[in-house]
Amino acid sequence: MSPLRDPFQSSNRKRRTIRLIDIDSWVDTGLFRTGRFIGAKIEAFSVFMRRFRLTGFPRAVSEVGSDALTLGLGGAVLAVALALPAFDATRNGWESQGDYSVTFLDRNGNEIGKRGIKRKETVPLEEMPDHLIKAVLATEDRRFFTHFGIDVPGTVRAMGENLRADAVVQGGSSLSQQLAKNLFLSNERTLERKIKEAFLALWLETNMSKEDILKLYLDRAYMGGGNFGVEAASEYYFGKSVKDVNLAEAALLAGLFKAPARYAPHVNLPAARARANEVLTNMVQAGFLTEGQVIGARRHPANVIEQTDTAGSPNYFMDWAFDQVKQLRLKGDRSLTVRSTVDLGFQKVADEAVETILREKADVYRARQAAMVVVEPDGAVRAMVGGRDYGESQFNRATDALRQPGSSFKPFVYATAMMNGYTPQSIVRDAPLCIGGWCPRNYSGGYSGAVSLTTALVKSINIIPVRLAQAIGRDKIVETAKKMGLTTELLITRSLPLGAAEVKVVDMAGAYAVFANGGYKATPYAFTQVMNSRGDVLYDRRKDAPPPERALDDTTVAAMNEILSQVPEWGTGRRAKLDGIKTAGKTGTTSAYRDAWFVGYTGNYAAAVWMGNDNYQPTRRLTGGSLPATIWNQAMTYAHAGVPVKPIPFVEPEDGDSDAVVAEAETLEGGEDVRSAATLSAAATAQLIRLEELMRSARPLRPVASLAAPRPIGEIGLAGADPATTNLPALPDAR
Repeated sequence: MSPLRDPFQSSNRKRRTIRLIDIDSWVDTGLFRTGRFIGAKIEAFSVFMRRFRLTGFPRAVSEVGSDALTLGLGGAVLAVALALPAFDATRNGWESQGDYSVTFLDRNGNEIGKRGIKRKETVPLEEMPDHLIKAVLATEDRRFFTHFGIDVPGTVRAMGENLRADAVVQGGSSLSQQLAKNLFLSNERTLERKIKEAFLALWLETNMSKEDILKLYLDRAYMGGGNFGVEAASEYYFGKSVKDVNLAEAALLAGLFKAPARYAPHVNLPAARARANEVLTNMVQAGFLTEGQVIGARRHPANVIEQTDTAGSPNYFMDWAFDQVKQLRLKGDRSLTVRSTVDLGFQKVADEAVETILREKADVYRARQAAMVVVEPDGAVRAMVGGRDYGESQFNRATDALRQPGSSFKPFVYATAMMNGYTPQSIVRDAPLCIGGWCPRNYSGGYSGAVSLTTALVKSINIIPVRLAQAIGRDKIVETAKKMGLTTELLITRSLPLGAAEVKVVDMAGAYAVFANGGYKATPYAFTQVMNSRGDVLYDRRKDAPPPERALDDTTVAAMNEILSQVPEWGTGRRAKLDGIKTAGKTGTTSAYRDAWFVGYTGNYAAAVWMGNDNYQPTRRLTGGSLPATIWNQAMTYAHAGVPVKPIPFVEPEDGDSDAVVAEAETLEGGEDVRSAATLSAAATAQLIRLEELMRSARPLRPVASLAAPRPIGEIGLAGADPATTNLPALPDAR
């Protein structure tokens, strides 16, 4: 008798369980065998490689070679990554962009200079004298026709000489590299620029013939005196075409490529002739000529024609204006006449103010460079100083350099606060503050307790703007700064309110012009009209420029002008105070005294002054309230001499006349009102009528002080720093 079967037992479930166990066993076995197989292969490979084990000196060589290969590959990847942005400059018709021929006129219609190249004035390479070509190649790049864009032996030789002299005494750049720099890059001495230069040289060699590269180099290189290209230089120095220069003159021209400011014959003829003699020696050493062939040129050096005084030539301005013209992308005729905004008298005074201060105080403060931009309240640039010596360096520090503004950035913080319910009388506590692990400090090391926003900004206290930024939001501060005209990237960091972001001098001048014109964006511009060779107007700013945008409301402008007009009175910018003229502005000094600023304005002009060093080396306690404020004072004293002084909007003029106008609508070039009539309300129109009546009945303003008695430069000393100014160790400073 068979046992009873459990009605709840399923044979299918039993079979399913057995199948899962089989699968698990198969997977485990497979993994085990695979692992054992891989292990055996690795062991076999290891045994095989033991045959090649190195010891002693061969192993050291192998290790070093392996590491060098690894580092070389990593460096190559990094170099390519750094160079990729440079290739953007080779797009969008870069060759035709330089074909513009622009004649610049100043604001009064007088010719001030030219930029670009006229096709009819260029000389074909085959028509240039053979001795000129040989002089250039012997001096700049003897292996030009044999290397691939980078002269490796020349670079190694130059590095050795520079190391031996512990200074830069020889340049290792090939002619192709120099052309790449002239066409696409700046003159900044940085590793990133050198990498881009090398890659762009290779790009030029790939896309152009050697003859075309040489021709471009001879046409585009700066040759001193505001001249670009050998044809322009020959006309300027010798009064004849480059086709007609003799050997001595060709040697002099070839000697200019290295340092046009130092060897320009109209500035230092003995130095130019000595340099030309070196060029003749180079030609002999290169085997291009014999000593007998150059003896005549040595005995009879080149003479140059007499030049008129070129002091105050706005070369930095014209470079910037030329770029602005090219950005218009005008069609058709490329031979243009541009009526610019620059004032030559003002430009000369600005140049002299910068050079005088640097010559007398550069060694004391260890500050080697300066930049300055002066604009009218609508943005018209009247003067631009891009550096101490254009011939020595064409890098425009006013438009291209990025520097931290320090406390001159704080007005953007306070303006944002005014738009978010604060007033100049609002009280904020100056006390210790830490955000995470970051604890900003005041320059004095102490704290003032409860202070008004007016006192905080005039005395440049650090803690207050940091507290304001915490309350209103740093993103709103960036938005305000952008609306007022800053174009650079402003990183939203904890130190942003203290000026840790990087800005341009030209942008700072335009941004402060917003306070001077009553709240409208004042993007700096370089010209008002562009005409072709037939006299047809291709661009007229009064018709073609967009209307100004409102950046700040009247209440904010009034509050900020009330505060900033007190900075030169009893704050950190007392050296900038103009005699008899209401002045407003803000100082700025960054950590380790690397950058010093004064940015200020009157009702007539806004101007930004920066001082520091190209290599970011610290100065010797240079503050914005010392030399930058002094430069600003000297230039602006001239600018206001003998002209009607406009009041700062919503601020009483210097004479304190209670009936004087406290607000005035600024005008554009040509007399147009900044505020469009179509946007005025009935109330605004009535207010303007009332202001007109006040202006008609107002007492005339007191004449400004004579330029003949500026503040003596000799009074400027190391004690010029205001003890009440503030600073932030290891972060952008306060002044």
